[in-house]
Amino acid sequence: MTEKELIKSIVNYFEKNIFEKHINASLKTHSKLKSYNINPIVVKYLSKVLDGKYSPEGIAKALFYPRVLGTSINTSFGTQIQKMFVELQIAKGSLIKGMDIEFFDKIEKREKWCQLKSGPNTINSEDVKPLIRKFTDTIQLARTNSALKGIRNTDFVVGVLYGEVTELSMHYKTIDKTHPVLIGRDFWHRITGFPNFYDKLVVALHVCISNLDTKDFINKGCEDLASEIRNSPLFKF
Repeated sequence: MTEKELIKSIVNYFEKNIFEKHINASLKTHSKLKSYNINPIVVKYLSKVLDGKYSPEGIAKALFYPRVLGTSINTSFGTQIQKMFVELQIAKGSLIKGMDIEFFDKIEKREKWCQLKSGPNTINSEDVKPLIRKFTDTIQLARTNSALKGIRNTDFVVGVLYGEVTELSMHYKTIDKTHPVLIGRDFWHRITGFPNFYDKLVVALHVCISNLDTKDFINKGCEDLASEIRNSPLFKF
């Protein structure tokens, strides 16, 4: 597959499996009151902050906005990206526990086992030791497999989808001392073989996003949720 064809395939995948699914879920699922566990004190306060008063519209915004603009899209992104690499045959699903994908590093010309992360600040301090321990245990187990003789610590990597090396948190830098953290341009170059793939992909995705029909789904979803809230016995206005 050429670089242009691969970029087109990834953009199409994003549009169908991430963007459109997110819009549909926002309208069909997140606009339903039953999809929320509600803290009645906090939600009243947030209603006041967002709408200036305790109202169905304020409650709807307090519930809908964080779900749709935060949790929902981030969860969808993380889940679908791993599937995308495998479905588009950019990488293989890893048979080694704890690894997300396996790919042939086009720069080092070696097989790599990779745990995927979204961005340069997506792990906490308490995640570092367990992640390194998981890598160490996995490597020790892999070395007992005669098919994986000659395996190195540097063959087990963290792949960060976007960002710059200078943006990596100290937690990632700690991991990088033992296992390479490949981020942004470097990661996409290694997995696709195309040096400028990351920058071209970002441009193509921006074009796709500009052309998306978002159907004013934020306001529509909020309105539908506010209507349910207005008629719910859970609230008294």
